[in-house]
Amino acid sequence: MSTTEKKERFEVLSSEEPSECPYCKSKRLFYSYDRGEITCIECGSVIVIRKLDRGPDWRAFTTEERERRSRTGPPIKSSLITPSATSATIDWSGKDAFGRKLTSKQRFDMIRLRKWHKVSISSSMERNLVQAMEELERLTTQMGLPSVVKDEAFLIYKIAINKGLVKGRSISGVVAAALYAACRRLKVPITLDELTKYTDNAARKDIARCYRFLVKDANIKVSIADPIDFLDKLIHVLGVKPLIYTKAKEIIMEAKEKGLTAGKDPAGLAAAAVYIAATLNGEKLTQKDVAKAANVTEVTVRNRFKELVKKLNITGIEID
Repeated sequence: MSTTEKKERFEVLSSEEPSECPYCKSKRLFYSYDRGEITCIECGSVIVIRKLDRGPDWRAFTTEERERRSRTGPPIKSSLITPSATSATIDWSGKDAFGRKLTSKQRFDMIRLRKWHKVSISSSMERNLVQAMEELERLTTQMGLPSVVKDEAFLIYKIAINKGLVKGRSISGVVAAALYAACRRLKVPITLDELTKYTDNAARKDIARCYRFLVKDANIKVSIADPIDFLDKLIHVLGVKPLIYTKAKEIIMEAKEKGLTAGKDPAGLAAAAVYIAATLNGEKLTQKDVAKAANVTEVTVRNRFKELVKKLNITGIEID
């Protein structure tokens, strides 16, 4: 193999910056990002050509300028990208590239082209993923959930669709179940009843059924819901002192040690602990207010309240 052939082969196969010249083994290299070349200073060989400049296309001389001109964000997760998400789309503006309005015949042709374009670029699975992503975007936006929960829910949905678990079930129900599973995995306090309020085409029992088969058939590992995870949300909604959080957490920890939390609704337990802590610290809260904030019934709060006061021997509170 000649020197020219070796050089061309190195240029094609090289994907990383070389640390030395492949010809004279010198480590004195000159990096010319303006020309897109890496040259050996000793023998003058051009080692890499057409190299991309991966730096910014702007210059900044101060920290303030760098922060102001920077327009980068977090990396895109390849697992969240579908083929249809990176394909071209035909908009509905009714204008051409020069801003001129289309004629009626041209608009009709564009409608037909848009229809066939949508069908041809994606399979049924990809269209399912796009529809699921739109529903997931709507739910997370309305419920105010962070993007990390949305990403986790979409990954769970992709696992379900790859295993063929979505067939015969509504997309909205499986999406809601995936979102609930993501919240459980990331310890975001949310209940099925609260989630059901934002779903249009799925009842609570349908979401619960889809959640069970996700955990079982898709092998989604979900931790047991902890009442302590609901305390932050309750304290914020009720607007009580941070001291109430500390006391309520102590009550729940003591209840765990005595086995009082097994089989109980974590939201109801957290609501009862907050109500007890507030009462002990002189906060004027009613069981109705706490039940509404926790999205449980007053009966649940009352029963958990009586049970905790009796079993933990909490003094200073009268039970009706």
